[in-house]
Amino acid sequence: MTEQVVPIQNKPLGAGETPQMLRYRELPDRWRRIMAVMTAVSIFLAINQIFNLGLFVGYVMLDSRYMYLITGVMLCMVFITFPASKHSPTHVPWYDIAIMVVIAIIFSYFAFFAERIVLEAWEYTAPPIGVWLAMVTWAVVMEAGRRAGGWPVFIIVAIFSLYPTFADLLPNVIAALRIPVTEAAIFHILGEESLFGIPMQVFATLVFGFLVFGITLQCTGGGPFFINLAFALLGHMRGGPAKVSIFSSGLMGSMSGGPISNVLTTGPLSIPAMIRTGFSREYAAGVEACASTGGVFMPPVMGATAFVMASFLNISYVTVAVAAIVPSVLYFFGLFMQIDAYAARKKLAGLPREELPRLSTVFKEGWYFIAVFVVLIWMLVVLQREAVAPFYATALLLVINQFTRHRLSMESFLQFIATLGRLLAELAGILAAIGLIIGGLAVTGIAGTIANDLVYLAGENVVVLLVMGALTSFILGIGMTVTAAYIFLAIVLVPALTNSGLDPLASHMFVMYWGMLSFITPPVALAAFAAASVAHVSPMRAGFEAMRLGAIIYFVPFFFVFNPALLLQGSVLENLQAFSTALIGVALVSAALQGYLIGIGDLGSGINGGLVRVLSGMAGLTLALPAGGLFGFSQLLLLGLAVIFLAMGLGMRQVYGIAASAKSATSSTLP
Repeated sequence: MTEQVVPIQNKPLGAGETPQMLRYRELPDRWRRIMAVMTAVSIFLAINQIFNLGLFVGYVMLDSRYMYLITGVMLCMVFITFPASKHSPTHVPWYDIAIMVVIAIIFSYFAFFAERIVLEAWEYTAPPIGVWLAMVTWAVVMEAGRRAGGWPVFIIVAIFSLYPTFADLLPNVIAALRIPVTEAAIFHILGEESLFGIPMQVFATLVFGFLVFGITLQCTGGGPFFINLAFALLGHMRGGPAKVSIFSSGLMGSMSGGPISNVLTTGPLSIPAMIRTGFSREYAAGVEACASTGGVFMPPVMGATAFVMASFLNISYVTVAVAAIVPSVLYFFGLFMQIDAYAARKKLAGLPREELPRLSTVFKEGWYFIAVFVVLIWMLVVLQREAVAPFYATALLLVINQFTRHRLSMESFLQFIATLGRLLAELAGILAAIGLIIGGLAVTGIAGTIANDLVYLAGENVVVLLVMGALTSFILGIGMTVTAAYIFLAIVLVPALTNSGLDPLASHMFVMYWGMLSFITPPVALAAFAAASVAHVSPMRAGFEAMRLGAIIYFVPFFFVFNPALLLQGSVLENLQAFSTALIGVALVSAALQGYLIGIGDLGSGINGGLVRVLSGMAGLTLALPAGGLFGFSQLLLLGLAVIFLAMGLGMRQVYGIAASAKSATSSTLP
């Protein structure tokens, strides 16, 4: 690897090369041009509405009319992008064209009569034509959700959107008043709490701009820049390629659509480099899977879920991003320390400096990516212009980029439009369908009943309720996207947590984090399986390695729920105290997991070494547990217990004569 040659190209992620891409059609040129036009129309509609331009009509468009227009366009894009089955991988069949014509007619009708729909409350009493068009739209949206999100999304959406029509037949604990299917249809499609509820509203007003920014960053060379930057900073250290993976994947999380696409972007470069320097194939795959999963909840750009969370809580996105800083830092710090301990124990060196890009050269060629991020953060934090900030950042990036060697040609610009259109279609299809879940629960009022029942089942024990919530979040995360699982749980589970006295922001973050864990936890560790395909290793071996490496994230959500100081929700002193002790605790847990403590050396193996590692891990968990909060433990008590556990562990190491030469006790290589 030289500073001139980095095997990452500016093209759609793994186009035609990975199993992930089998979900998308390989479109002929005519349909690519149609997709490009639809993408441009979507962007135009969003900019016109978000900036209140009033183009062509002289006034700002009614919100509901805007939602009908942009949703109709993007639903058409879903049926172009995603085939109904394996029988149309390279062409758009007649029935998909027919569905798009139906979408165009129905959504144009709804947009034309947008004022009447609102003023005459069609969501409760619509004319016959409105009822029938709503029924057809309901079916179309469910099919769009199936294509974009898969059968699990379709099944869950079908059950909950149809729930109002059979709610009276269920057991009393989840029963509700039955609603005719026609009334359910108009509520779903013509109201503001279902199809056009929080998920689609947030997508069309906030998330849209950040998706455009992320894809622009990627297609203008941001991916190679961040990866080269990581190699220049960390590639020479012990375990350097693995540290590069966590650094670059954390940055790439701002651009990718999720853990899997993150793996397929950075993995082909970082995994071979890790294997070359002595990491086992399963360990390399596990590192990449954990790093790519963590990248999605790394501020400043955390993906669609964070924006939906901010809308649910009625707070700014910046508040959510700030709260996510400490948990994400703890997660990546834990990964870093584990990698460093593993590399020290295995005596793994970094890459030769002559093979690495020079930091000065990397900055010279890509300084403007950092500058654009600074502008974005300034507009988010200082000006608090969340909706328009990514558009300004995108415009600045495109202007500067045209004066660099990464400037977009017509071919690369068309690739950019195609990639953006595909991502917009995928998220729109999923979020539109997930909105029907909210509608099904809202029209029956069952969400509050379920929350109370969960509290009752937990015996009003908050810890039991959290464990139930963690398991539910994990199971839903297996079959659904992170955003879809989070939205469902935010309606059903979070009220139960907040009713038990837990902090609302901490409760929302809790279910989001646990929904992410399915990506690195067998039996369905999708991010680990994607990394395993790059590393050419058994998916299950990669999954178990990822689960061990990501062990910190299984505990962190419980910690910040017990005491929101880890979400920076306390005083400055409380926040600093919780963060500092958590850092030391995470370092000890990482050492226990890898069997090597910096400054001490090898913690040993076998039964005796296992006991030493268990005691060291207990010391770390005790330190990481925040003082005060739910349990009210004093910091002095926790510190005393941690010292006792650690002293017992190190004492056992000394007694049993576990070999650890002074030479191996090296200092930390943290940059």
